[in-house]
Amino acid sequence: MELTETKSLGWTQWFAIALGPLCFALIVWGQLFVYLVPDHPERSLTPAANLVLAVAVWMLIWWITESVPLAVTALLPMLLFPLLEIVPQDQAAAPYGDPVVYLFFGGFVLALGLETHGLHKRIALSIIRWTGFSPPRLVLGFMLATALLSMWISNTATAVMMLPMAISVLNLMNQDQTCRVDSRFAAALVLSIAYGASIGGMATLIGTPPNLVMAGYFRKELGIEISFMAWLTVALPVVIVLLFVTYWLLVSWLFPCRNILLPAVEQIFARERDRLGTMGRAELSMLVVFVVTASLWVLRSTIVSFFPGLALSDTSIALMATIALFVVPAQTTPYRPLLTWEATSRLPWGILLLFGGGLCLAEAFRVTGVIVTLGNWFAGIGGGNFWLTVILLTGAALYLTEVMSNVALVTVFVPVVCGIATQMDLNPLILAMPATLAASCAFMFPMATPPNAIVFASGQITIRQMAVAGFWLNLASIIVIVVLTQVLIPWAV
Repeated sequence: MELTETKSLGWTQWFAIALGPLCFALIVWGQLFVYLVPDHPERSLTPAANLVLAVAVWMLIWWITESVPLAVTALLPMLLFPLLEIVPQDQAAAPYGDPVVYLFFGGFVLALGLETHGLHKRIALSIIRWTGFSPPRLVLGFMLATALLSMWISNTATAVMMLPMAISVLNLMNQDQTCRVDSRFAAALVLSIAYGASIGGMATLIGTPPNLVMAGYFRKELGIEISFMAWLTVALPVVIVLLFVTYWLLVSWLFPCRNILLPAVEQIFARERDRLGTMGRAELSMLVVFVVTASLWVLRSTIVSFFPGLALSDTSIALMATIALFVVPAQTTPYRPLLTWEATSRLPWGILLLFGGGLCLAEAFRVTGVIVTLGNWFAGIGGGNFWLTVILLTGAALYLTEVMSNVALVTVFVPVVCGIATQMDLNPLILAMPATLAASCAFMFPMATPPNAIVFASGQITIRQMAVAGFWLNLASIIVIVVLTQVLIPWAV
């Protein structure tokens, strides 16, 4: 973090900062939620529940306006809940050290290793070379490469890495008058990176923070363990179909591309491959650690069935990979491990605090009865109709994520969704997983997610083009997510 520059706050930011505690004070003083919720045996709220909701409103205001760093906002429950006598201090602090926090920490370190040794770039270049170099195939190649990488490293880092290669392709094509293409291909190419980054992260537990927020809630509050393989079994088919739908929308309908050969484009990727050279010892060692870790996550249930006494969890696998990266040599003379501790300065540590704050808030929702009350209330809105309820919750999550952090959204939304599932006598996964997956589908606006902002900054896409493409992709996403999750969840878990 740079500390050399002082940034002054505008009046809007000061207003947003003050609005959070002001709304908190008004809700507490006026017992607002106690009086707003009807006095019903199954739908009433206690004063303690009013306090928890007041804290939640404060957090939401700061999360939505981003007037205060998200991770700092996530510390409010650990500070306020003991002071308000909702939960003791040790109970409020426990979620910040939950195993799911360390699972994601291991995922962060693994991604850092891939980036440090350039393995992610080699994978991307191989995929693009395999798909081909005509405009539609380039869109497909960039989308597949971005999605595959986003399964393991952050969508922001993936988009930052892939966009310069796409811009190089466009610049080369514009220099050659014989193969110049119009702006539609440029828009399709950069959007394939933004959308591929968001969609790919949905596939694995460590691919994007909302997935682990949901898994952490299920483990801590419901006693349900969602394994890496169980998530992959449901989410990967959703991702594959959604990638196919996105590709078809981009190149066949929204931004039709001329199917011409572009031999000169191969020069860009040939030069990039030449710069990487042959795979050295460090990169090969990184590949081994990565493959072994991914294999253990996928095969964990099978391994445990053969060795019943082995308490192997996804978190322990992540920690093994983390330790291995700081032990396995990148070179032996002199000895240097694959990662040094100095490299961890690039880790997004704030996300780990964000997880803890979300789990702490969810625990307070549970102990004060907020989840049950809201579940009864929302179940009444849906009229008990299963499909209407699933579609409404999935659609709400998808469109809310366009205007607020997907982590913050899932943190607040999943406990409520699980309460609705309980009142409808459903497996909570049936409602929570489609809502969580939908929270990663922010496709319409540049400010909705970092990959969108990154590609918009390239100047190759307008807000109108992104909004139109994102609107249709949002609708397609609701259909794909709802249908496939309802088919796959009963079979996979």
